[in-house]
Amino acid sequence: MALDEQTRAAIDSLLREHPVVLFMKGTRAQPQCGFSAKTVAALDLLLPDYVTVNVLDYPQLREGIKEYGNWPTIPQLYVKGELIGGSDIVLDMLNSGELADALGVPKPEPVTPAIAISESAANAIHNAVREQPAASLRLQIDAGWGHRMSLEPEKPGDVSVESAGIRICMDPWTATRADGLRIDLEEDLGGTRFRFENPNAPPPVKQMSVQQLREKLARGEDLLLFDVRSDEERARATIEGARPFDQEAMRLIEGLPKDAELIFHCEMGGRSQQAAEHYRRLGYTNVHNLEGGIRAWLEEIENAQAQD
Repeated sequence: MALDEQTRAAIDSLLREHPVVLFMKGTRAQPQCGFSAKTVAALDLLLPDYVTVNVLDYPQLREGIKEYGNWPTIPQLYVKGELIGGSDIVLDMLNSGELADALGVPKPEPVTPAIAISESAANAIHNAVREQPAASLRLQIDAGWGHRMSLEPEKPGDVSVESAGIRICMDPWTATRADGLRIDLEEDLGGTRFRFENPNAPPPVKQMSVQQLREKLARGEDLLLFDVRSDEERARATIEGARPFDQEAMRLIEGLPKDAELIFHCEMGGRSQQAAEHYRRLGYTNVHNLEGGIRAWLEEIENAQAQD
């Protein structure tokens, strides 16, 4: 299938607007092929955020991207508009350190982290390791502070530590994020799972009530309040002082210190939670989501004031 001008323009626009773009099968959260999954895992290790395009949703793009970069397979990684390559090249560059250079990510300093494992978690891990004696326990902490453990062979360049009689191997990036980590076991209605308590991770997104926001506005605080809704939604109702969450807002946030107070709101709190999580993953430590969104604001604040 020939690359038509509309598809070429769409690709050009993506690469102009975003420094890192991965054309893949599936999504970042749910890759639909092993090669895409490996590439996502490599990027997740170094970057908290980047753009992915699911070519399975766009047949013209699926074929067009191959012609665009004269590369026959998917996934394809572009950095600053330049084609890096597919899964094998990305993994080779990750292991050699070239991927970090291409992405502009500082290479980690050699560290040996201290990791604590509770007795219950250690028993569960010992049982799993006994069933696969040739494998080692691998810990991975990605740039978005997602924690994952698996049983895999050790790899060249791994950092290894021992805790509770368990040998833990990890890549150097994970090692820089793991000092002080505690691994425990917890049970809930969904079953048993591991819990990771990491003092290095940014604090979770805080929920701000509409009453708390009203008090801040009444005190005349100069708030960084961002409305993530569409122009059409904002035309129907707004909170005084809220800024549209657009390219200008994103540039403003990029220039702020990481401890700046950021508040996001949408209609009911779902989209704004996603925006807040994005900045938490980027290392911002004072991020808030307006609980209930503008709907709660209208019902609990403006309607109540109108009745007074």
